[in-house]
Amino acid sequence: MEGAKESRSGFLPPFRHFATQAIHVGQEPEQWSSLAVVPPISLATTFKQQAPGQHSGFEYSRCGNPSRDCLEKAVAALDGGKYCLAYASGLAATLNIAHLLKAGDTVICTDDVYGGTNRYFRRIAANMGLKAVFVDCTKLECLEAAITPETKLVWIETPTNPMLKVVDIQGCANIVHKHKGVILVVDNTFMSAYFQRPLSLGADICMYSATKYMNGHSDVVMGLVSLNNDELHEKLRFLQYSIGAIPSPFDCYLCNRGLKTLPIRMKQHFHNALTVAQYLESDPRVEKVIFPGLQSHPQYDLTQRQCTGCPGIISFYIKGNLENASQFLKNLKLFTLAESLGGYESLAEHPAIMTHASVPKEDREVLGISDTLIRLSVGLEDSEDLLEDLDQALKAAIPDYRIRN
Repeated sequence: MEGAKESRSGFLPPFRHFATQAIHVGQEPEQWSSLAVVPPISLATTFKQQAPGQHSGFEYSRCGNPSRDCLEKAVAALDGGKYCLAYASGLAATLNIAHLLKAGDTVICTDDVYGGTNRYFRRIAANMGLKAVFVDCTKLECLEAAITPETKLVWIETPTNPMLKVVDIQGCANIVHKHKGVILVVDNTFMSAYFQRPLSLGADICMYSATKYMNGHSDVVMGLVSLNNDELHEKLRFLQYSIGAIPSPFDCYLCNRGLKTLPIRMKQHFHNALTVAQYLESDPRVEKVIFPGLQSHPQYDLTQRQCTGCPGIISFYIKGNLENASQFLKNLKLFTLAESLGGYESLAEHPAIMTHASVPKEDREVLGISDTLIRLSVGLEDSEDLLEDLDQALKAAIPDYRIRN
């Protein structure tokens, strides 16, 4: 892990008490009559009331559950927030946030964004009367120019998916908050609470697909939303209860358990990803590597100013064409060809065909999501084994370095 420590140089220092809070906040044994150290899984759908309307804090599991309560308290603490709400998926969280708006309102969304978010705003929200405008939010002047009186929500990802562009959260917040009533949401899925705290940088809402790093074990689909604003929290809590897209108690238990190892997992993801990124950058069969932890990244300095480190996501262009990219992916042995990211295992995927196929082709071309772009989610395996797998797959895809486009 020494390399991981060295790679943190120049980044923000780790958030104080993070590991302690991940293990203890919301987990107090005294809240259970059994004094269980590990919070029990509460499968009950309903709870006894002492008298009509007099309950002990829980009445029906859709509006509140002890297992979900533990998770939400822990995540709120890790995000430096007052509140957290858990949902059945990251897109369920997106849906609930969108329900803060009304027909005729405009959403400004980062142009390079998770394919599911893009699909939701373009093809679902638009049919409900919301207008979505996609903007390169790395250019603050473009964001400022896009805001109109109808703008009510600004949605940014940083780093973006899959091009890993880093957006200045504080800069966006300064612009957005000049306009009364506009909400700034930051999708913090890639960074996790361990590497980035959007709320402390001026975001109104921090959201996650907890399916990824926050859970970290590729066995839970879940969304999380953290915030400080009392009024927004009250509205979102009502929507969570009324729409009903909530996670199961067992999934809450699993995600809560995942949080306990989040600090050590993220440190190793960073260590392994930096090792892989440096290797790919030196390989003649690779055209370009995109990783915010490399000095070659255009927003490397910004990343260091607003983050404590980098996650395990790397995008790169292999030399050649679609056939070379396909052969590389087919020949991987340790990296699994699969969608998603953020688990302990290493994954590889082809954004243009897989995760971002729903993004219009002309938009993909503008963003740089080409046939030779590959996205890696670097896991927790031994780094030398990861490099060996990448090397043999590159040799299989481009055996003689002579590339024909």
